Amino acid sequence: MSVEAREARQPWILLSPALTAVALLLFVPLLFIVVYSFWLRTATGADQVGFFLDNWREALSDAFYRDILLYTLKIGVITTVVCALMGYPAAYFIARSKGNKAILLLLLMLPFWISYIIRTMSWINILGVSGALNSTLLAIGLIDEPIQMLYNQATVVLGLVHFLLPFMVLNVYVSLEGIDASLEDAACSLGATRWNSFVEVTLPLSLPGLAAGGLLCFVLGCGTYITPLVLGGPTDAMFANLVYEAIITQLDWPLGSALSLMLLAVLGALVLIYNKYLGMAQLMKGLG
Repeated sequence: MSVEAREARQPWILLSPALTAVALLLFVPLLFIVVYSFWLRTATGADQVGFFLDNWREALSDAFYRDILLYTLKIGVITTVVCALMGYPAAYFIARSKGNKAILLLLLMLPFWISYIIRTMSWINILGVSGALNSTLLAIGLIDEPIQMLYNQATVVLGLVHFLLPFMVLNVYVSLEGIDASLEDAACSLGATRWNSFVEVTLPLSLPGLAAGGLLCFVLGCGTYITPLVLGGPTDAMFANLVYEAIITQLDWPLGSALSLMLLAVLGALVLIYNKYLGMAQLMKGLG
């Protein structure tokens, strides 16, 4: 074997453990899900092996699934917008801080040290009828009886923002950190105000990080089921909850597989649209 051939094979040899792990942990299970989606759940509870389109016909034609999917996308958009509005100022503050960036980044990473389920359920102790907020309002006399603040769309968005906000801040921070701060000073020296220099210089240069954080928050928000399960009401179920209900509760793996692939296809299409208009290179730039 020639030296050129060995050198050409070396990258693939080094990547082979990672590629093998991805194939076994991602593509093989995904292939099983695709196969399951064409099976049929019989009245006896057993799965009938074959090639049936009943699950796909039900998932694509039933208005119930369409409405839940649209609701899921709406919640994902609202959550992403709120994360962007709250996360950008925080990321800008961290990026422009002097001497305490490490402490601020450590505080930002602290939520990742706590289980996502525990963080979500903590809102019950805060917003519940006997939670900390109601107890405080009753103690200072602002209300006469507890307020029902849980199990609605607002608490679902609140829980998702609590979960996803660090992802937005980190992506925007990485983008801002790569921008030379002297560019703002140069714009100011040419007559621009601080606000104009931010709008004309800093904001456009940080858009890749904002877009990367937005895409990440949207996809993760649309794919979650814990937050609406814990903080949402009967009418606040998201599409992932339907998948959970079909597979875990009803043990209907074929229908659950079709629903999960339907959600994957929709989110994948949105990522492709992002790639067409912004480009994955911009996403990689935003991720640092």
